[in-house]
Amino acid sequence: MGKPTGFIEFLRELPSELNPLDRIGNWDEFHLHMEEDKLRTQAARCMDCGTPFCHTGTLISGMASGCPVNNLIPEWNDLVYRGLWHEALDRLHKTNNFPEFTGRVCPAPCEGSCVLGITNPPVTIKNIENTIADKGWDEGWITPEPPEKRTGKKVAVIGSGPAGLAAAAQLNRVGHGVTVYERADRPGGLLMYGIPNMKLDKEQVVLRRIKLLEDEGVKFVCNTEVGKDITAQQLMQEYDAVILCTGATKPRDLPIEGRDLQGIYFAMDFLTGNTKAVLDRHKNGSFISAEGKDVVIIGGGDTGTDCVGTSVRHGCNSVVQLEILPKPPETRAANNPWPEWPKVYKLDYGQEEAAAKFGADPRVYTTTATKFEGDDKGRVKAVHTVVVEWLKDEQGRYTPKPVPGTEKVVPTQLVLLAMGFLGPEQPLLDSLGLERDGRSNVKADHEKYTTSLPGVFAAGDCRRGQSLVVWAINEGRGVARECDRYLMGNTDLP
Repeated sequence: MGKPTGFIEFLRELPSELNPLDRIGNWDEFHLHMEEDKLRTQAARCMDCGTPFCHTGTLISGMASGCPVNNLIPEWNDLVYRGLWHEALDRLHKTNNFPEFTGRVCPAPCEGSCVLGITNPPVTIKNIENTIADKGWDEGWITPEPPEKRTGKKVAVIGSGPAGLAAAAQLNRVGHGVTVYERADRPGGLLMYGIPNMKLDKEQVVLRRIKLLEDEGVKFVCNTEVGKDITAQQLMQEYDAVILCTGATKPRDLPIEGRDLQGIYFAMDFLTGNTKAVLDRHKNGSFISAEGKDVVIIGGGDTGTDCVGTSVRHGCNSVVQLEILPKPPETRAANNPWPEWPKVYKLDYGQEEAAAKFGADPRVYTTTATKFEGDDKGRVKAVHTVVVEWLKDEQGRYTPKPVPGTEKVVPTQLVLLAMGFLGPEQPLLDSLGLERDGRSNVKADHEKYTTSLPGVFAAGDCRRGQSLVVWAINEGRGVARECDRYLMGNTDLP
């Protein structure tokens, strides 16, 4: 805990952000740093709650409650309050390999389950975590720590997203030789190309950590797609174990009339191309641009928000975001009690920027697209929409039903589909003959991570389906533990 009476004395306070109209002119991170004395005050709000739920890391009603990597939150809050930043960093690294990632992009289920949050605004856990990590880098406390000896065992990790990086870091720590295969031109997976630069800086944050892993002995092989450039069978012959961390990258489509028109893209193609252009200093113009266009984004969540923020930075003419679900309430509903993740209305960074530029939140709730309309050149020019109401069917399940008379036509020249993902891409899994579950994910039990093929493990979104970065890190650490056990007969990894 922090100060015994801190939660009574001090109000929740977050660091300032750059003005939305100022920050949309570049791709830089826009969160400003908070003064150290104010951060210590925020850490002082961590109360002696007796049974802290913030680090429980469980699923309630299908959503994360508490920290999935079981961060020792009350401990490092207390250390920050006392000014012991180096010790706080040590506590943070015990459970989280990449706190500078989660401190920036995690939605903070820890704060949703903070005991103080029952009656007051919760502790600013996410900001404190991020600051601990940044201070560690700034002070030079985070340095390469290669293992003292090597085991002679070799492991191939396929995919360099958060699960793959966490698995590689842990296995390298105990002396195994780890090679990470990535089909993109840069390592990082979702962290590199799935999240825009203004949320997570690639060169200053992501590549910095990857360089540290390389200095510790992890090898990265980019521009190499396993199953195409090299077969999975070759890896199984060359390595003692193979870990699949390929993510859930098969996007959900919208097969309605006009889907084949030009100008309709999956959100991840839009975001990936943009981030690559930013990193390449816009030396190639092959990315999908929203400049001067009326943009319609179909779908919500973080991906939809990132599409809004990216479109605004491109200089779009307008942006509309269609959400099929109802608008969330301002405060917790009766059926959404603590410590569940609070399903409440909030203006995320992208919507805040769109509202600042165009005058209103771009989201339109309980609305779905029914048809894409094209011009005489085969390009999309409008999206036909209808309002829906959620009614129970014969099985008692809520399903959306169109409301007659609510049809609209929304002009557009660029449509982005951000409706989530259906699971991992299948060709690699087919080539290995791996058993799948009912949702096309690799079948591998949680906490075991073993697939139907001996010596082949799976973790992250390719095993559990689309999820949070912090769950991917949890699974990357877990699969490393079980892989180490498989290789050595026992393990000391957590």
